[in-house]
Amino acid sequence: MLNKVLIANRGEIALRILRACRELDIGTVAVHSTADRDLKHVRLADESVCIGGARSNESYLNVPALIAAAELTDSSAIHPGYGFLSENADFAERVEESGFIFIGPTAESIRMMGDKVTAKETMRAAGVPCVPGSEGALTDDPDENHRLAREIGYPVIIKAAGGGGGRGMRVVHTEAHLHHAIEMTKSEAGAAFGNPEVYMEKFLEHPRHIEVQMLSDGQGNAIHLGERDCSMQRRHQKVIEEAPAPGITAEQRAQIGAVCVEACKRMNYRGAGTFEFLYEDGEFYFIEMNTRLQVEHPVTEMITGIDLVKEQLAIAAGIPLQLTQDDVEFRGHAVECRINAEDPATFAPSPGKISNLHFPGGLGVRVDSHIYNGYSVPPFYDSMIGKLITHAGDREAAIRRMHGALEEMLVDGIKTNIPLHRELMLDANFIAGGMDIHFLHKRLGITS
Repeated sequence: MLNKVLIANRGEIALRILRACRELDIGTVAVHSTADRDLKHVRLADESVCIGGARSNESYLNVPALIAAAELTDSSAIHPGYGFLSENADFAERVEESGFIFIGPTAESIRMMGDKVTAKETMRAAGVPCVPGSEGALTDDPDENHRLAREIGYPVIIKAAGGGGGRGMRVVHTEAHLHHAIEMTKSEAGAAFGNPEVYMEKFLEHPRHIEVQMLSDGQGNAIHLGERDCSMQRRHQKVIEEAPAPGITAEQRAQIGAVCVEACKRMNYRGAGTFEFLYEDGEFYFIEMNTRLQVEHPVTEMITGIDLVKEQLAIAAGIPLQLTQDDVEFRGHAVECRINAEDPATFAPSPGKISNLHFPGGLGVRVDSHIYNGYSVPPFYDSMIGKLITHAGDREAAIRRMHGALEEMLVDGIKTNIPLHRELMLDANFIAGGMDIHFLHKRLGITS
């Protein structure tokens, strides 16, 4: 097993990684910005190093500072968590070149999946179902692009090859708007991602967002841990996740899981990863692969009993995957609510000092959070301050348990989205299950 891990992240995921390392008797190094000296994992780590100013580009995105911190503390590996540099192939490469282990896939895999055009080409070759669309990047030939759009059928969506997180996308409903949409998306993609390439897909009108969790050791062994439903989204950002996905049969799960397993083996993929799909009318359509740990990984852990971070650490240490597909059992249902420091009506960030805090508890209730009474939420980072997860024998019971936990949870001094989550746990349509990705927008009255 690894000797010492530098945690190149902050907040709840940094604390989550630290806890897994502790259980495996791995030494920990917490890096932090000047604004994060009082984070819980910084206080709990064996060692801590300040790597720069409050802004992300001065600290958590500062590659030389991270490498220097690893050298200074004689760390053996670096865990990137999620966000920040977790899917940055250049960072993964720099880590390995500097003599450290990158706890994640190879730089080659990250690059392959980071470019959406290359990713789709790779998935098609591996037999993974994809959304009908261009076989690669669009050309500069307007006539060819118009012909392709007519062949696919309107509406279509133009996507940046290097995009992600809901950015670099434009839906086109009529032929008259196609050329302008392509040019605008190209321009935005070049500015935002350094890659002006775009591609075209059929725009599915009422899809659900279903993702499949994978573990693969890069030594010929891979398994899937079932699927999650992440359709409850606001502006492409997930709000509520659950596992298993309502309405997905055991046969469908086994079928799409087997396809993803074969794709991981074909890619010689190493670590945890997630295949993301749009699901409509009983069909799965690949959209992207996240080459990292997902925010919503706890719901999978709750229904399988498998610690994904421990598995990441073991795989990074070169230990072959000890689990087989037959070892994976799905028990009950789990729901996760992302708790954000934001106004529940306007969604404006709400940084500030937490004056009173109470976390819920009881059977089947899990809280992944770095906040504590008296902690000040800084204004420099993502607004998520924690995740509340409940697990029960079935979906209805898990939702009831979540509502009770939300009623019990208290965060004073700042605004949070807890009131919104409480409402959603009582929403008849959510309780019925199977909502598409537009459900929350419609409920909130968001038109764009």
